[in-house]
Amino acid sequence: MGRIICCGLGPGDPDLMSVRADRTVRGAQHVAYFRKKGRPGQARRIVEGMLAADVTEYPMEYPVTTEIAFDSAEYVQLLAGFHDEWAERLARLARAVDVVVLCEGDPYFYGSFMHLHTRLQGRVEIEVIAGIPGMVGCWNGVGQPIALGDDVTTVLMGTLAEDELERRMRDSDALVIMKTGRNLAKVRRALASAGRLDDSWLVERGTMPGERVVRLAEIDAADCPYFAIVLVHGKGRHPDAAE
Repeated sequence: MGRIICCGLGPGDPDLMSVRADRTVRGAQHVAYFRKKGRPGQARRIVEGMLAADVTEYPMEYPVTTEIAFDSAEYVQLLAGFHDEWAERLARLARAVDVVVLCEGDPYFYGSFMHLHTRLQGRVEIEVIAGIPGMVGCWNGVGQPIALGDDVTTVLMGTLAEDELERRMRDSDALVIMKTGRNLAKVRRALASAGRLDDSWLVERGTMPGERVVRLAEIDAADCPYFAIVLVHGKGRHPDAAE
C-alpha cells in the first residue's frame, strides 16, 4: 500500500522548506500539483531542479479559476467535479505507490489540498508535512513584528463583503488579508473606512523572485497582483515596555 503525502513547501523560497519537505520532494517518484491551464504552477516552480530525473508528474489543472464568479453554482459544480475526479485518481494510484502532492505554504492553512483531504478520508493513508505559511514569509519581508503583547491578529479573505471586511478591520489590531487580486480595490476602500489604510503594506510574491514590499496607499488602485497579501501590523505592548 502506498500513501498520499501532502508536502507543505513554505512561502515560496525553496530555502524556506523544511528539511523533511526537502527530503520528501527529492526522493519522490510520483508528484502531483495544482496549476492553472497554461501555467507551470506555483508549487511546481518552487521545487524546480529538485525532482528526480525519472519522476512522474501529475499536473492537476483547474477547469476554471477567475473566468466565472467563484460563488456561482456553475463554479461550485465544476470545482466539485474536479476534486472528485482527482481524489479518485490519487486514491487508485496510492494503492501501489507513494504520491507526493505539492502545496504552497502550510497544507492545513487554507491549502488547496484540503478539498482532496476531505474526499480521501478512510480511503488511503494520508501524511501531511507542515510548511511555513505564506503570510509569515510576507511579514518577514516587511521587517517588523506583525503582533506584539496583547495584539489580536485576524486573517481575512478579500472575497468577503466590503462591510464585513471593514467591521473586522476595526475590531482587530493586526491584520492579514489574503485573496487580494481582483479584490484589492474593495480591500483598500474597507481599510480606508476603518482608518487603517495608512498603516497597510502590500507584499507581492513574498520570498520569491520579484518580491515587492510597498505601502498600499502608495500604489495605483488598479494594480492587483495575484500572489499578494495585505498586512497591517499591530501596535501592542513592546517586549521592553514596563509590565
